[in-house]
Amino acid sequence: MTVRFSTFSEPSETCYSEANRHMADIGIVIVTHNSAAEIGPCLEAASRTGADLIVIDNASSDNTQRAVKHAGVRLIANNRNAGFAAAVNQGFDSLECPYILLLNPDTIIETSIEPLRDACGLEGVAGSSGMLLGENGKPQIGFMVRRIPSPVFLCFEALLLNRLWPRNPVNWRFRCLGLDYARAMPVEQPAGAFLMVRRSVWQLLRGFDEGFYPVWFEDVDFCKRIGDAGYRIQYVPSVVAKHTGGHSIRKNLLENRPLYWYGSVLKYSAKHFSIWPEKVVCLAVIIGSFLRMILGIAYGRSLQPIAVYGKVVRLAWRQFFARWQGRGEVLSIPWV
Repeated sequence: MTVRFSTFSEPSETCYSEANRHMADIGIVIVTHNSAAEIGPCLEAASRTGADLIVIDNASSDNTQRAVKHAGVRLIANNRNAGFAAAVNQGFDSLECPYILLLNPDTIIETSIEPLRDACGLEGVAGSSGMLLGENGKPQIGFMVRRIPSPVFLCFEALLLNRLWPRNPVNWRFRCLGLDYARAMPVEQPAGAFLMVRRSVWQLLRGFDEGFYPVWFEDVDFCKRIGDAGYRIQYVPSVVAKHTGGHSIRKNLLENRPLYWYGSVLKYSAKHFSIWPEKVVCLAVIIGSFLRMILGIAYGRSLQPIAVYGKVVRLAWRQFFARWQGRGEVLSIPWV
C-alpha cells in the first residue's frame, strides 16, 4: 500500500490578506492536467470566494500553467504526471487552512461556500459537499452523491449488468437515486470534484492513498476511511456549483482508460474486502473484460479491444492468484 506520510503544521492565517480575513480558514485545492479550456472560469469563481487558492498542475502540455499564472493564483507545476492523489496531497500539504475544498477545474462555484465550512465544523463531521449541476442546469443525480461501493455493485458494473439494467436495486442504491436532494443530510461518498475536508481529519487519515494511480477510486477510498474512522460527511444543498465532468479523463488515451479504472477497482477490492469477495470481483473483471472485448470487436470492427482488455484480464488474473498476505494488506498490483 502506498499512502503519503507528511509533516503537518497547525492552521495559520498568515497566508491571507486582511481583506479576506473572514475566509482565512478556507483553502481551495485544484488539480489540473491539460485543463486550459476549463480552468479560467473555475479560477474566476473560486477567487470570488476569498479563499486561499492553489493549483497543482500535473505536467500539462497545453496552456494550463500560463492561464493559472495569468490569473495570479499560486501554482505548483509538476514536471511529470504524479497522479491525482499525489497532486491533491501536495495541495493539502501546501495550505495551512483548517478547512480545505477539493475542486475540479471543470467545476464553477455559484454560491458562498461558507455553509460547507460550517457543516465541517459540526461535531463528528469530517467533510461536506454541495449540489453539482450539469451543463443542462439539473442536479447530477447518480454522480454527486453515491454510497460506498460493495463487492456486489462492482461485480454488476464489471459484468455490464448496470448498463443493461440501470434501475436494478443494486445500482439504484449505490447511486442514491431515491434521495431527496433538496434537504441536507449525511452521505457516504460525495463526488471528489467538490468536497471540503476538515484538515485535522486529513492529517489523521494521512490524505489520499497515492497507490490509486493515476486516477479513480482515491476519493472513494478516502470517504470509506472517513466512515471507518467514525466520522460522517454532510451534504449541503444550499451550496451549488456547475460541473462538466471528466475533462481530463477524456483526454487520456482510450487504450489506457480500462487499465486505469480496473486497476483501481482491483486495488480498492484488495484493500477493503475480505478474501472471497475480493476474488469474486477479480473473476467478474475477467469475465466482464471478455464481454467488452467481444462487443468492442463486433461494434468497432477492430481487433484493438483484444490488446486493451487482454491487459486487464492479465492484471485481474495475477491478483486472483496472488498470495494472500492477510486481511487488511493491500496486494501489489503490477501494471502491464
